[in-house]
Amino acid sequence: MNNYQMYIDGKFCEAEGGARTESINPATEERIASFPRAGVSDLERAITAARRAYDEGDWPKFSTFERGQYLIRIAHLIRESAYDLSRIETADTGKTSKQTTFIDIPVAANSFEYFAGAAVEVKGETLNIPAPALSYTLREPVGVVGAITPWNYPFLMAAWKIASSIILGNTVVFKPSREASLSCLELAKILERAELPKGVVNIVTGEGAVLGEALASSMDVDMLTFTGSTEVGRSVMRAAASNLKRLTLELGGKSPNIVLADCDLETAANGSLCAIFMNQGQMCVAGSRLIVEEKIYDKFLELLVAKTKKLKIGDPADPATDIGPLITEKQKKRVLDYISIGKKEARLVVGGGVPAGLNKGYFVEPAIFADVRNDSRIAQEEIFGPVLCVLKAKDADEAVRIANDTDYGLAGMLWTKDLARATSIARSLRCGTVWVNTFGGFYNEAPFGGYKQSGFGRELGKEGLLEYTQVKHVNVDLTPGGKTLVASWFNV
Repeated sequence: MNNYQMYIDGKFCEAEGGARTESINPATEERIASFPRAGVSDLERAITAARRAYDEGDWPKFSTFERGQYLIRIAHLIRESAYDLSRIETADTGKTSKQTTFIDIPVAANSFEYFAGAAVEVKGETLNIPAPALSYTLREPVGVVGAITPWNYPFLMAAWKIASSIILGNTVVFKPSREASLSCLELAKILERAELPKGVVNIVTGEGAVLGEALASSMDVDMLTFTGSTEVGRSVMRAAASNLKRLTLELGGKSPNIVLADCDLETAANGSLCAIFMNQGQMCVAGSRLIVEEKIYDKFLELLVAKTKKLKIGDPADPATDIGPLITEKQKKRVLDYISIGKKEARLVVGGGVPAGLNKGYFVEPAIFADVRNDSRIAQEEIFGPVLCVLKAKDADEAVRIANDTDYGLAGMLWTKDLARATSIARSLRCGTVWVNTFGGFYNEAPFGGYKQSGFGRELGKEGLLEYTQVKHVNVDLTPGGKTLVASWFNV
């Protein structure tokens, strides 16, 4: 069993009290590693290191090009270690090796590489003002950034938040989820090999309830970026009010997936399966509310059920596996409880139990409920598992009304051959991302974030970079002779 250490001020270390947490492989329930369970004193050490690196170190003084060279080196080292990183991520989280190999690890490397160059676009501007003065803005780093991520995409989200922060001159205190810390601690090893200056990135592991609130409430942290549930996001927001720190929240979702009668049925069915069953449905953007136009409802449901029955459930390390386990026994119980609720609210047409022969591990069969009412619990509450709710709509207008009838607004999907209508519907959907005839198109160049109870602020794209800056206005008087109005306001 591997024994990991935290990474604070450029050094690997234990928690002051020596406490440790074990990582459980969700497919086998075996203990595979342990890592420190930090306390508040450990977190304060990390914050002090980040504060010192920002206030006294060279990192904010480096040019964007110089900082970018470190990010390029990190991207190279991630690719060099891709096989091992993929294997560790699969063992720690239950993600299929297909996903960690082709998405999580390479996309994380791409993020570091992309932001190494993209930050040159973050710059101030000269203002045209009605006065004899030179007036311009500067985009400056926020300072010390606290970053908290969930367990469903640990390595990828670490890359998103760390790369976007440090390229602009910020320093970071990063706390990964207790349920998925191993790949993030492997990232710490890569940061050390890249010779990133000490204190620029600090990785602290432990309980979210302890470390999250302390990080959010710290007076020495200038900004907090949080990805997680809406409920926890509210707590983080309250704690962050301590010093009115800048805040970005990417929270829960209950994303609508609209299928119109003129779509390509085969493509829409395969895409809809991906939108809910990829990563075992443990996605904030999961298309968990499938809204199908009445004309094709029965036919589409039949096609979807037939395809779901063919999905292979099992060992996530096997490249042929489609569905792996859920992250923890607690999450398995949560999903099964929602399936029990769903059986009282709608019609279960496939799955929903524990797969035969897989009593060990946190496996749940992909479940599809038909004839779901949009006001039911399974249609309104985030389940975060492989549970699909299928709803019927008379036409596109009713589909949009149903889609928007939710507290969340993170993402939406639409399947149609009419691209003009798709453009109109995309404008009508109250969410931060709309995918048309596809799902999950995340690009470093494009912003990602939510409306309503799905949070505020953006990751990725220029908008995501700007979140980690603050604006300064500089005004230089150029009055001829140097005698400005303000200099003669008081004639004494």
